[in-house]
Amino acid sequence: MARKRKKKEQLPFRINILFFVIFLLFSVLILQLGVVQILNGEEFQKEIERTVKDTTKIPVPRGKIYDSNYDVIVDNKPLYSITYTPAKGVQAEDRLEVAQKLAELISMDSEDYLDSITERNKKEYWYLLNKKKADKRLSEEEAADMSNSEQYKTILDRITKEEISDFSKQELEVIAIKKELDKAYSLTPQIIKNEDVTPEEYARVAEHLDKLPGVNATTDWNREYPYKDTFSSLLGSITSQEQGIPADKEQYYLTRGYSRNDRVGRSGLEEYYEDLLRGRKEQIQYTTTKNGQVIDSETVVEGERGKDLILTVDMEFQKEVDKIVREELKTAKNKHWAANRYMDDALAVVMNPKTGEILAVSGQHYNDEKKEYENNSFRALYDAHLPGSTVKGATVLAGYESGVISPGQSFYDRPIDIAGTPTKGSYGQLGLVDDYEALKRSSNVYMFYIALKMGGENRYPFPNGSKAAFNSEGFQQMRNYFQQFGLGVKTGVDYPYESTGYEGDEFGPGLLMDYAIGQYDSFTTLQLAQYVSTIANDGYRVRPHFLKEVRNPSETERELGSVVRSEETEVLNRIQMKDSYIDRVQEGFRRVYQETRGTAAGYFKGKDYNPAGKTGTAESEVYEDGVKYDTENHSLIGYAPVDDPEVAFAVIAPNSGKVKSLHPLSKLIGQRIMDTYFDLKEERDKEEMKE
Repeated sequence: MARKRKKKEQLPFRINILFFVIFLLFSVLILQLGVVQILNGEEFQKEIERTVKDTTKIPVPRGKIYDSNYDVIVDNKPLYSITYTPAKGVQAEDRLEVAQKLAELISMDSEDYLDSITERNKKEYWYLLNKKKADKRLSEEEAADMSNSEQYKTILDRITKEEISDFSKQELEVIAIKKELDKAYSLTPQIIKNEDVTPEEYARVAEHLDKLPGVNATTDWNREYPYKDTFSSLLGSITSQEQGIPADKEQYYLTRGYSRNDRVGRSGLEEYYEDLLRGRKEQIQYTTTKNGQVIDSETVVEGERGKDLILTVDMEFQKEVDKIVREELKTAKNKHWAANRYMDDALAVVMNPKTGEILAVSGQHYNDEKKEYENNSFRALYDAHLPGSTVKGATVLAGYESGVISPGQSFYDRPIDIAGTPTKGSYGQLGLVDDYEALKRSSNVYMFYIALKMGGENRYPFPNGSKAAFNSEGFQQMRNYFQQFGLGVKTGVDYPYESTGYEGDEFGPGLLMDYAIGQYDSFTTLQLAQYVSTIANDGYRVRPHFLKEVRNPSETERELGSVVRSEETEVLNRIQMKDSYIDRVQEGFRRVYQETRGTAAGYFKGKDYNPAGKTGTAESEVYEDGVKYDTENHSLIGYAPVDDPEVAFAVIAPNSGKVKSLHPLSKLIGQRIMDTYFDLKEERDKEEMKE
């Protein structure tokens, strides 16, 4: 009995210990729960409810471009657009489902869409429809040694051509749509279709947006050119969304807030003024869950289309200049096709010599393969040609300033024969000529003596048959003088590219003589226009420019926005020569145009706009099938009025046939350009007086 009583006494004690232990465990648990809920509860709740905020940038229309009279020359044509903005984590199966639904609402069965479908696009589509069947074509042993991408590629390779050869037209549309969806980056709009979207398609998509995750029915734009191809090669172009930002400038654009599929300026003024034309993107902040589901969106920055550019170009005048240059080039080729078979270009630049405003640029090109004429205005900036005697004004000024000749000095014009160099002379023996007469009648010999003296040969008359002294420093000295006018250096024009011409790398007295008459280094038409403008502008070389004003985007279609900035005249340099020297060359140029025996007097004498300038002919050559054909470059520079110049021009017609009676192309182009400029000015002045 005593043992039983003892056991009964021990049982409650053990139970009490067990209860106590349980109590302690519950106490610890309760304490832990308190710590979790009270101390860390807020942090854990935030983790449970954690979301991600991402900002995407929506492109806006580019700025418009106007001419100097505020007529639109580049506009934005509004378009219906179907876009796709995928959330994070969207899979191929999700995009396929969207594509299948969209195919019932929009049409993408044109040849452009269907022809762009590749074999891989078809295999990817077949794979998504037959995933289990396709995956079995790769054994576990093979897959073990491959990465995921290698496995996928191998499976696609094992899909046969027969399996992808019988898709219906509806299925091909689905593939075409999915192809566009696959290009989209997370939270970045991708255009699915923005050409030929009908109002019915737009309405159907807009009505079913709740069943099309990521899809939106909105508006887009395309560049529109009211003047068609007039001036188009200088305006340039933009990339398509499919092309996006250029691969070679990817980092440049990405660091400046661009998306990979943004349309950007690809050439011309569209490229040069990209920063102004691009506008400010609309920024939308998306709130997404950890799984990528969008639960909210908010516009944090309002979008604004690009700024508008007002150019210096007068499109009415530009059209007339194009017409003149093309007509004269066409006439020259038609009249003398055999002689002029290599003359495929005629180039012209017209500018204000005081401000540098470019008024018109024309480059007419005959495409021999297509047998048609094309607008290639960019050639006036890109192509360099031997300018001939048009540079003689710079040669005379170099002679004055270097001290090798003095104003009024005369030389007897007759051929010069230097040992080891072909005999050089003018187009005829002109007799005794001073600097005025040398410019008016275009004496080569006068320029030869300037070159010889600058090279260290001071004998006059030069003893024919002798070897001439020569210091190569004289060559660089003359080039330095030419460069003050913009000949052989960049003009500074606001354009992505301009040629500085070709600079010969051999030296000698005969070559320096060639340089002095425009027969050695080559220059662009724009360089010649800047050169003659510098002479017209009393020695001030101004930067030629296409931009006149920058304006904020207008609030209405009929009004222009406020002026952001106006382009000021920029003087690049003042030529280091006395005013009296420049005056003499200006007078010589006036005589070229207005006095009997002046080389351009037959085209400009008696004109009431008081013109001046210089003609030029340079020997050139063309090679065809290894055979050399001798041709000539015909050039002309000019300005008016002499006493207060407001317009200057340069014309080059390269590779004309060497026949005296041929169509005087450059002179006729120059004459018609100047006549048209002043006629148009007179008409506008009369219209203003009526108002």
